[in-house]
Amino acid sequence: MRILALNWNDLMNPYSGGAEVHLEELLRRLVKAGHQVTLFCSGFKNCLPEESVEGIRIVRRGNRFNFNLVAPFYLRRLVKENEFDILVEDINKIPFYTPWYLKLKTLVVVPHLFATTVFHEINFVLGTYIYLAERPLIHVYRGLPFNVISESTADDMVERGIPREDISVVHCGIDRDCYTPDSSVPKYTDPTVLYLGRIKKYKSVQHLLRALMIVKEKVPAARLKIVGTGDYLPHLKSLAASLGCHDDVDFPGFVSQEEKVEILRRSHVAVLPSLKEGWGLTNIEANSVGTTVVAADSPGLRDSVRDGRTGFLYEYGNIEQLADRLLKVLTDDDLRARLEGGGLEWADEFNWDHAAVKFEQLLIDTVGSKA
Repeated sequence: MRILALNWNDLMNPYSGGAEVHLEELLRRLVKAGHQVTLFCSGFKNCLPEESVEGIRIVRRGNRFNFNLVAPFYLRRLVKENEFDILVEDINKIPFYTPWYLKLKTLVVVPHLFATTVFHEINFVLGTYIYLAERPLIHVYRGLPFNVISESTADDMVERGIPREDISVVHCGIDRDCYTPDSSVPKYTDPTVLYLGRIKKYKSVQHLLRALMIVKEKVPAARLKIVGTGDYLPHLKSLAASLGCHDDVDFPGFVSQEEKVEILRRSHVAVLPSLKEGWGLTNIEANSVGTTVVAADSPGLRDSVRDGRTGFLYEYGNIEQLADRLLKVLTDDDLRARLEGGGLEWADEFNWDHAAVKFEQLLIDTVGSKA
């Protein structure tokens, strides 16, 4: 097949995240299976307008602020110049509404939609713009096949009016060559809690800082690592200073893949306190290297954690409950060992190769459909 994929960013973009990992893990495997793949996305500072990365032709136009505005013009040109069989439209920000201007069979990929979550992240004016831009989605894309990465997102789409039979679920995989347990790597000497990911307001890492203050009342040696970058990082550093725990919190910033895996292995527990996610890939990455997790009982995150088996869930925003779950893990070695074992078993169920096979079949079915 000749596949055109559409996403806001590619993995080389500084603003890329889990949605880009998900899409490009699948696209690379489609290339290896013999398909031709073009990825159209926004540009960034000093990027090449076009290049080939692991067999994927990447075409970049516009930037993160105007991409949805310039995309229709360039997409029509791309489709005219190339005989694509199918469009894979990845909606993880503002939809592109391609059915309005492209006559091409389409599979709509939705990691998750913002809805009112956007108001927890940005100002009211811009939040309203994004919120309203999502509103016509159901009407415009009705009748097309949707693919999501979690049951929570599938339920969200059904509530919005998409028929359940039009929605398929393909879970994210895991890089088996990278995320493996290593018994020779010891845990940190001090009980260590880890947050690893983009530093955004809606990720709610500020809750974790406040929970740390409760944890330290019973485990004075407890430390917190906040690994990653983002526009909310200065606020977190100021909050840590105001709470008086700045010396107990490490902010390594961006780290290499090798450092990331080592930190995951050495931490006693990884935490995702986010308001909403598409899946919670970091939970599976932590489990796969032998580290248990604590996560908010939020859409997406609840799909990637088996409460009491691979880690613990807690009520989103409940600081005391978050602290309680952390204390259980940090003070009970037998419990932590049991959760780590359950996490390893759970992580074994996720494989990018298997996910790509399912995704490829969805594309084949869509190309062969009458719609």
